[in-house]
Amino acid sequence: MACSQVLHGIGLDCSNSMGGIRKVWIASYPTSGAPYTISSDVVTALNSNLEWHTFSFKKNTGSMTSTLTVDPANGVNYVSTEVVLQFSRMETAKRVAIAALALSDVVVIVEDCNGQRFALGASEAVNVTAGTGQTGTAKGDGNYYQITLTDEFDTFPPMLSDDVTITAVD
Repeated sequence: MACSQVLHGIGLDCSNSMGGIRKVWIASYPTSGAPYTISSDVVTALNSNLEWHTFSFKKNTGSMTSTLTVDPANGVNYVSTEVVLQFSRMETAKRVAIAALALSDVVVIVEDCNGQRFALGASEAVNVTAGTGQTGTAKGDGNYYQITLTDEFDTFPPMLSDDVTITAVD
């Protein structure tokens, strides 16, 4: 029996579309209840028990990439999303925050440079899957920590409704 889905076309978008991400909020994955409410493929509410933290980084040093994996023979169809964040200047406070993040199950909201916000961790926790610290070689090289957060979901990350607000504690 064939699986049936309702197909829709995609029209030409003539608006400006900038690359990159501008802001990331991270919270511990909830011990009870879902992290988000998704209605009509849009996040319409956040779990009120989540305590959001802002992770700030310099312009042009963060990215989000979603990769669709399909294997018809095994019936596999999922999207792996990686958020890569680079934090300039290696220092103790950043090292401690990254170490704690690496041991945590989290929920992530990413705002891109177009003002769109994406929710990661809808069905299971997001985790740190890679990280580096780099001093650089020459005086002009970067000195930074870089981490990769990975989410796996059955589709590309859902967007947040414009009326959903995020209140960060820091």
